[in-house]
Amino acid sequence: MTAGLVFFIMFFLLLALILLRVPVSFALAFAVIPILIMTPAVGPVMLLQRMMIQFGSFILLSIPFFVLAANIMNEAGITDQLMRFSRSIVGFLPGGLGHVNVLVSMIFAGISGSSNADAAGIGSVIIPAMVKEGYGVNFSVAVTACSAVMGVIIPPSILMVVWGGTLNVSVGGLFLAGIIPGILIGLLQMSVVLVYAIKYNYPREARFSIMEVARSFKTSVLALVTPLIIIGGIVGGFVTPTEASLIAVIYSMLVSMLIFKTVTVKSFLKLLLTTLRLSAVVLFAVGTAAIYAWVMSFYKIPAFLVGAVSTLTTSPSVMLMIIVGIFLIVGMFIDGTPAIIIFAPLLKPLADSVGINPLHFAVVGCVSIAYGLVTPPYGLCLLITSKIAKINCIEPVREVCSFLGVMLIVLLLMIFVPDITLFMPRLFMPELFGVQ
Repeated sequence: MTAGLVFFIMFFLLLALILLRVPVSFALAFAVIPILIMTPAVGPVMLLQRMMIQFGSFILLSIPFFVLAANIMNEAGITDQLMRFSRSIVGFLPGGLGHVNVLVSMIFAGISGSSNADAAGIGSVIIPAMVKEGYGVNFSVAVTACSAVMGVIIPPSILMVVWGGTLNVSVGGLFLAGIIPGILIGLLQMSVVLVYAIKYNYPREARFSIMEVARSFKTSVLALVTPLIIIGGIVGGFVTPTEASLIAVIYSMLVSMLIFKTVTVKSFLKLLLTTLRLSAVVLFAVGTAAIYAWVMSFYKIPAFLVGAVSTLTTSPSVMLMIIVGIFLIVGMFIDGTPAIIIFAPLLKPLADSVGINPLHFAVVGCVSIAYGLVTPPYGLCLLITSKIAKINCIEPVREVCSFLGVMLIVLLLMIFVPDITLFMPRLFMPELFGVQ
C-alpha cells in the first residue's frame, strides 16, 4: 500500500469512529488494526508491543504526579485563598469577579498543569458566585472555560510534557516558552471582561487596598511558590520534569496535611483513586496514539506530506499558519494528548523543512491544540463549566467566541513574532540555541 492510501484509510476510519461516538482511545486502536493485518512485515501483536514501549517513557510518569498535586491543592481549599489574593489585586476593576476569574486561573495554571482541573476546581467555586452577583450565566461559563485553557499553556503543562517526551524537546525550554503567551492570553481575556463589564454594568468587588493585598498574599504564599519550585528546579537543572512533579506532590501533601490540615489520610486515599482513574484514561490514550503514530512513521507518511505540502510554500509563517489550522481542527474532535502523539511527529518534518525552531513549533502547536478545550464538539473545559452551571454547552458559544477571538490574536502574534515564545528560553536556557 502507498503512504497516501494508508493515510486516507487511517484518518477517515478514525474520523468515522469518533463520529460514531467510539471513545478516542479505542478509536485510535481500531483505526490501525486493518492496516496491521494487511501489512506482512508486522501484525496485530505490534499494537500491544508499541503501546508497552510508549508506557516505558520515564517522562510520562510526571503526568499522574502533576494531576495528583493539583487534586491535593484543590482539596486543601487553595482555590479560596487564591481567589482572595486575586480579588485584592483586580477586584476594584469593573466586572471585578470576572477579572478575579481570569487571574486565579493564571495562578492556578502554575500549580496544576491541567486545564480540566482548573475548570472543575475553580468553576465549582466562582461560577455560582458570579451568577449570584448578577453576572450572566453564559458569560460566567465562557470566562471560566476560556481562562482554564491557560492551565496547559502557563507552566507546568501536561501537554508540554507529552510533547517533550514525544519529540525529544526540552520540557524546561517548553515551560519557559509558554510563560509570555500565557500572560498575553490572560491580559487580553481581562480586556474582554472589561468590555462586558462596561456594557452590562457588572459590579466592582472592592476598593484597592495595599493592606488587603499583603494579608491575602501572606495566606496564599505557600501555594504561590509552587510554580517557582517546579519551574526553577527544572530550568536550573536540579531536577527532571518527572522528579519535579513528585516534589510538587510531596510539597502539596506537606502543605495540605501538616500546615493547613484540610486533607486527611482518608481524603488523600480518595484523591489517589481519582488520580489513578484519570491517569489511566490519559495514559491508555497515549498508548493507542503511539501505535497510530508508529504506523504512520512505518509507511513514511510524514515524508509523503512534506512532498505534498512543500510545493505550496517555503515561508515559515505560512507553514505555521497551515499547521495551526490543522491543530485547531484536530483539537475540536480529540483530546490534546493523543492529538500531540499522532500529529506532532507527522507535522514536525513540515516545520523542519522551512526552518521553524522546534521550541517555536512546539509551543504554537500546544496553544493551538489547547484552544480545542473550548470549541465544540469536544470542548472539554466548556462541557465541564456548562455542567457546573447546569446549562447546555451550546448556549454560551457566542460569549466563548468573544474570548476565543482575542486568544487567536495571541496565536497570530506567536506565529509572526517568534520572540514571544523564544525570548524566555534564550534568556534562561541559551544552550538550547547553541549558545554557551
